[in-house]
Amino acid sequence: MGAILGRVEAALTRLLPPAEAVPARLHEAMRYATLEGGKRVRPLLCFAAGELTGAAPERLEIAAAAVEMMHAYSLVHDDMPCMDNDLLRRGKPTVHVEYDQATALLVGDALQALAFQLLAEQQVARDAPTQLEMVKALAVAAGSRGMAGGQAIDLQSIGKTLSLPELELMHILKTGALIRAAVALGAQCGRPLGGEQAERLDRYAKCVGLAFQVVDDVLDCEASSATLGKTAGKDARRGKPTYVSVMGLANARELAEELRGEAHAALEGFGEPALRLRQLADFIVLRKF
Repeated sequence: MGAILGRVEAALTRLLPPAEAVPARLHEAMRYATLEGGKRVRPLLCFAAGELTGAAPERLEIAAAAVEMMHAYSLVHDDMPCMDNDLLRRGKPTVHVEYDQATALLVGDALQALAFQLLAEQQVARDAPTQLEMVKALAVAAGSRGMAGGQAIDLQSIGKTLSLPELELMHILKTGALIRAAVALGAQCGRPLGGEQAERLDRYAKCVGLAFQVVDDVLDCEASSATLGKTAGKDARRGKPTYVSVMGLANARELAEELRGEAHAALEGFGEPALRLRQLADFIVLRKF
């Protein structure tokens, strides 16, 4: 993980516009939002999926950087006063606090555009049709059937009680969609998978995507802001439905373990090349931050 994280950080540093390039304030803020922070779970999943298909690291780092830029954009916008109005992210002031709201809005716009630019201009797949599918997958994950749609449901649900299926749908879109895209893009950087293998890999991605959110909800109740790098307990204070509020803490922990088991089961038959994916499923569920 450490070696891959170092590679991803170097790629992001190289691929983001230089801080001194005009417009300097925007480029500085883009780098502030993206570099030196976060667990980088999506890039790690991208690289791990690439191990299944023998993908070249040079291709994987581009796909991973694109996914991480998309993730960073979503965090910048989610933290703004018109959304979650948060002051802390990745252990430092949020972008709209460090800079201003207008700059934060433009940072998100620019990071999203750059993510698509990278997938369009760099050779990351074996052929053009596959690369076009990768661009489409990222677009769907970011749009109204993905992150944006999940965030819309999240905002509409403040102060309401959701059923478990409703909560699951919200997080399949808000959190799970980009995690599924990270896994898919990593695999598509290498040789093609058979239909059943691709379905099993996507099943794995769905399970770890939901597990990530379940654990996030548990940690929001149990961990401190210093540990999380973001404001702890804010969902409960705002009346946002979570897995803990819907199921209770013990049942939420149990669900995370069930999803971990399902993720491992989905990888049966892949053998040694799926080791990193198995380890990441464990990391996602057992993490403390």
